[in-house]
Amino acid sequence: MPYRLLIAAALLAALSACGSHQALTAAQVATSAEKALQRETGFRPDVTCPKELAATVGASTRCTLTAGGDPTKFGVTVTVMSVDRDTPQLEVEVDEKPLG
Repeated sequence: MPYRLLIAAALLAALSACGSHQALTAAQVATSAEKALQRETGFRPDVTCPKELAATVGASTRCTLTAGGDPTKFGVTVTVMSVDRDTPQLEVEVDEKPLG
């Protein structure tokens, strides 16, 4: 079963409360996923996301995770589960099997 984790991403004024179609930058998505996984596992993996993520419920993006000196890469899906004011609730799901 894939590893799932719900997180709240602090956006530092990246989103407005009016519900506009703002987006998290790729770097914000990656950092939020790294911090959440660190809180859950005790170590911080490296997460790379190729594109921004719309702050819209149901929006998702695929990222890549590596850990330490291990070159094995895992896919990560980050999905917006809800948006409360300026804070989206994200779900981080790490694939069970390595990529390719």
